[in-house]
Amino acid sequence: MRDFFPGLAGIPAAKSSISFVDGAEGILEYRGIRVEDLAAHSSFLETAFLLLFNRLPTKLELEHFTRDISHHRRIKYRIIDLLKSLPEQGHPMDALQAAVAALGMFYPFHDVREETTRYLTAVRLIAKLPTIVAAFSRLRRGDEAIQPRDDLSYAENFLYMLTEQVPDPALAKIFDVCLILHAEHTMNASTFSGMVTASTLADPYTVISSAIGTLKGPLHGGANEAVIHMLEEINSVDRIPMHVDDKLLNKEKIMGFGHRIYK
Repeated sequence: MRDFFPGLAGIPAAKSSISFVDGAEGILEYRGIRVEDLAAHSSFLETAFLLLFNRLPTKLELEHFTRDISHHRRIKYRIIDLLKSLPEQGHPMDALQAAVAALGMFYPFHDVREETTRYLTAVRLIAKLPTIVAAFSRLRRGDEAIQPRDDLSYAENFLYMLTEQVPDPALAKIFDVCLILHAEHTMNASTFSGMVTASTLADPYTVISSAIGTLKGPLHGGANEAVIHMLEEINSVDRIPMHVDDKLLNKEKIMGFGHRIYK
């Protein structure tokens, strides 16, 4: 009988120079650069360039990349109509998956191996996903979507589209660092799902839509959401001991602990 490895545990699925993680030692690197250094000295868009092109950009390259992202932030009005037609109580990840899949119908191409098209697709996805997320967040509350502003940074613009207020620079910096820390995490479930889809030469919008669907699951990105629900349930600091004791007594999971990689 052949060996069986549930969940492909311990089975290398690919070789990659994009990132390195050592959960036991608390190490995360992007293209050989420690994530602590990127968080302190880089920006999300500069980090995105590094991940895409295997090097940090020059000043002119970063200006060009940033300008391209800003230019492609807006989404078609029919994407807005699609978001408006979704149930207000629907899960935001479902809305994002549907909208990203729909983007592929507006920007079709026939050869995913063509370099210029690949670049434009990466730019569109990085630029438009914040617009989609912010738009659905407002629409489900009965508010109109807010158009992006080209004069704001990537993090500033997203927070502005959520609140219609230019955020405090410190808050924008915190969010930008959060984006850097979440930018790449090696062969996780959603990356694996995306790679399987990409192996069929499906278009990148389909690939990312597939990965988003995987990320939603409660054993992946959905675990982060469960932490928020847990904190809302606890509600106050003085209730923490009672909540933890109840979970331990009933042998229930305490969300936010026991990550598979980050031990």
